[in-house]
Amino acid sequence: MQGFTGFMWLLSTALIVFSGFALVDAATRREDAYRAADKKTKPFWLIILGLAFVVNLIFNILSFLPIIGLVATIVYMVDVRPALRGLPGGGRSRRGGSSSDGPYGPYNGGR
Repeated sequence: MQGFTGFMWLLSTALIVFSGFALVDAATRREDAYRAADKKTKPFWLIILGLAFVVNLIFNILSFLPIIGLVATIVYMVDVRPALRGLPGGGRSRRGGSSSDGPYGPYNGGR
């Protein structure tokens, strides 16, 4: 029985890491990327994946709630994430851009 308990602990930890990765990935994508990929909104996915993460932390793997959270996480990872990554820039938030950057790159003042 001890081997089964260890396996279930390992499986539960893997689900927590998997849903945590999906949550962080969804949080780092731009809001407009979700609309451009014709997926649900960023707040929708953050709420769903956040609930999946919390459910995986609280409930036992043998309960049905972590299974629902796993399904939501899998849907994000195999459907939404590839669509966001297929967009120009990968749908990632831009950090550290210059104030002179335009929508197509840096503005050089007509030079």
